[in-house]
Amino acid sequence: MDSITTLLRNRGFKVTPQRLAIYKVLVNTRSHPSAEMIFNDLQPVYPTMSLATVYKTIEILQELGLVQRLNVGEDSFRYDAIVDSHPHIRCLGCGRVDDLEEVDSQEFVKSIDEATSYKITGQQFYFFGYCPVCQKQKKHQN
Repeated sequence: MDSITTLLRNRGFKVTPQRLAIYKVLVNTRSHPSAEMIFNDLQPVYPTMSLATVYKTIEILQELGLVQRLNVGEDSFRYDAIVDSHPHIRCLGCGRVDDLEEVDSQEFVKSIDEATSYKITGQQFYFFGYCPVCQKQKKHQN
């Protein structure tokens, strides 16, 4: 947390308990929460914090390169504090979003780079399906 405090100050942003709490939520979860999920999680501890504060803080964290925004086909974005490029998979049943750490997408990116005249500056891969829990529940419904 010392490094985030220093980074915020060095870039001219106020260091507030709410901003640190929002970052802490993102760093300590693998669930890829939306801003609303973060807001609801922190509401009991910070009852005066607004949803706008969460959005503004996420925007700052993105600007600092500490968070990436995910568009996994829902009405709102999800956020991930693991900013290295990696694919994600979303369950169409429960909405769960997981990292696909064991999948190496670099060869695919390299082949796109070689096959086009584009200068690739980034990419995101999203996969969709049903998680094991939803698959199991679906079996019981049939």
